[in-house]
Amino acid sequence: MSEKRSLKKIRNIGIMAHIDAGKTTTTERILYYSGKSHKIGEVHDGQAVMDWMEQEQERGITITSAVTDFKWNGYDIHLIDTPGHVDFTIEVERSLRVLDGCIALFCAVGGVEPQSETVWHQANKYHVPRIAFINKMDRIGADFHETINMIRDKLGANPIAIQLPLGAEEKFSGIIDLISMKAVGWDDSTLGRDWSFCELPEEMLPEIKKHREELLEFVAERDDKIMEKYLSGEAISEKEIKSVLRKSVLNLETVPVLCGSALKNKGIQPLLNAVIDFSPSPLDVPSVSGKDPGTGDEIIRTCDDKEPFSSLAFKVMMDDSRKLTYLRIYSGTLEVGKEVYNPVKDVKEKIARIFRMHANKKERVASACAGEIIAVMGMKNTTTGDTLCDISSPIILESIEFYKPVISVAVEPGTIGDQEKLIFALNRISEEDPTFQHKFDDDSGQTIISGMGELHLEIIANKILRQYQVPIRTGKPQVVCRETITKTVNSEGIFNKEINEEKHSGHVWIRLEPLERGKGFEFVNKTDDNRIPENFIPVIEKACYDATLAGIISGYPIVDIRAVLFDGSFKDGVSSELGYILAATAAMKNGAEKAGPVLLEPIMEVEILTPNEFLGEIITDINSRKGKIEKIVDKGVTRIITAHVSLKNMFGYSTSLRSSSQGRANFTMQFLKFETTN
Repeated sequence: MSEKRSLKKIRNIGIMAHIDAGKTTTTERILYYSGKSHKIGEVHDGQAVMDWMEQEQERGITITSAVTDFKWNGYDIHLIDTPGHVDFTIEVERSLRVLDGCIALFCAVGGVEPQSETVWHQANKYHVPRIAFINKMDRIGADFHETINMIRDKLGANPIAIQLPLGAEEKFSGIIDLISMKAVGWDDSTLGRDWSFCELPEEMLPEIKKHREELLEFVAERDDKIMEKYLSGEAISEKEIKSVLRKSVLNLETVPVLCGSALKNKGIQPLLNAVIDFSPSPLDVPSVSGKDPGTGDEIIRTCDDKEPFSSLAFKVMMDDSRKLTYLRIYSGTLEVGKEVYNPVKDVKEKIARIFRMHANKKERVASACAGEIIAVMGMKNTTTGDTLCDISSPIILESIEFYKPVISVAVEPGTIGDQEKLIFALNRISEEDPTFQHKFDDDSGQTIISGMGELHLEIIANKILRQYQVPIRTGKPQVVCRETITKTVNSEGIFNKEINEEKHSGHVWIRLEPLERGKGFEFVNKTDDNRIPENFIPVIEKACYDATLAGIISGYPIVDIRAVLFDGSFKDGVSSELGYILAATAAMKNGAEKAGPVLLEPIMEVEILTPNEFLGEIITDINSRKGKIEKIVDKGVTRIITAHVSLKNMFGYSTSLRSSSQGRANFTMQFLKFETTN
């Protein structure tokens, strides 16, 4: 029973939000009030504990997800603070893959912003229960109720307010707790460490009663006994309300909404209480499932120390040239010196050290158990998304989906002698970051690095210089495009040759058809069984897919294409796998040339927040970049412009926006789709 109780008192949560919503500021308060930190680190001073990288402190943004753990009211909470910038969205993706619950943070002024939507959909993908915290209630333009409406309308969620703000903007002083029906205030002299309950303000009673009634109706609709009490006018206890809310959150039926101001030290302790009350423990989430690497059969592992060991490597980081691998343990236990199995790479790994992490600080421990998030050293071959498990009970867990790079630059070392050091640095960085890729271009003799955006590549270039001491020169950014076809064609592929004194033959007819944007690659077999033997079909399918990896216009991958194998022939004793591979490759290449190939460029969704007086200049600039204005939202003294612009036309936009708005406007940009452009 003690093991079950301890698992019930574990919370694995993350904080996710749009850039500048206040994630790291909130995390710093959490660490201070929980006693993990002895002072509050501020992002604007470059002193935030969780933003430990030099570049994070200099830029005032989070670049890499940071893991920590702390205690709150007898509970062990493992927390991941994630970046808000779209260029580093893989950090959010791999964190959500291993978390049980998360806090979705929203700016009370900006509401649901573009990256808010991105991370919300990522959480939907992994079925992660959420609670919402509307931050910055002290800012001019803060609107609690409008932000709730945006959560409902933009995210398709079912938010339910369990708090109301006590005042707003410069008059924001605390919160109204709709569950306990008390007002909560904070002592500024203790930096918000001390907080207390007080009576409800008379002038707010009508609004409080209205939202309390909505909360009670929500709870009553989901519990028959509470419904009886509600209809008969009986009092409904805090415990009953929290119990029903918890079930609704775990079933992804609702999102409780809280509010506060992290910078002004208000609202953090009730947020932590809500994490305990409503976020799942490892026992509340479904048991993890995986596949047997030998048979492919499904295997279920429950979160229990007595089960065979299984874990997912969700992050790799270089720590003083040593590889640190972050693991979420789903079942079993892990001890220092233990040998584990990586079924993805089919290798054994030995655990040299185990650490509990506090940002970049490490605490060595001898063992770790099911439900924990830890880091280990000793992994030579394990990369992000790999499973580590018990050698005698292998399992492959669902991996992590990685995003494809959309921008490239050429880099070269300052001196010829630094070439090897550059390659070493690039290999190490690509181990850490699955969205970063590099290759050597034989034609130009340059090394090409690719990533998610200008900032992403700028930070990597800076890392090569600072961390690996390799001076480099970079070229102009190049957009990473895709290719596709515009019409349907039939293409014949024939191969008849003798290779190493052995005859190889293959004959196929393939129809290439264009697909809708975002459909990728499809293969359909429509041949009669007697035309091409069944055992050759998978070989032909793979050859067709491989042929799409390099297009015929500029060598970019071909996407949104269907290859239909509709005819061919077989020669007994001569037709071979190699013959069909080369025949299918020829049919794909010849067909693509005739099917009206076109380039697809990445189109970005750009959101610009600007004071009203600069609206005209900014719209003119977007139009000059051949962008399409989708909508303009009036937010009082500011406007939010949403536009779709080709990535190639957005280079240098941050400088242009600063000069046209006197540095007062800002923008975010995220990949939307690949599309043909003029």
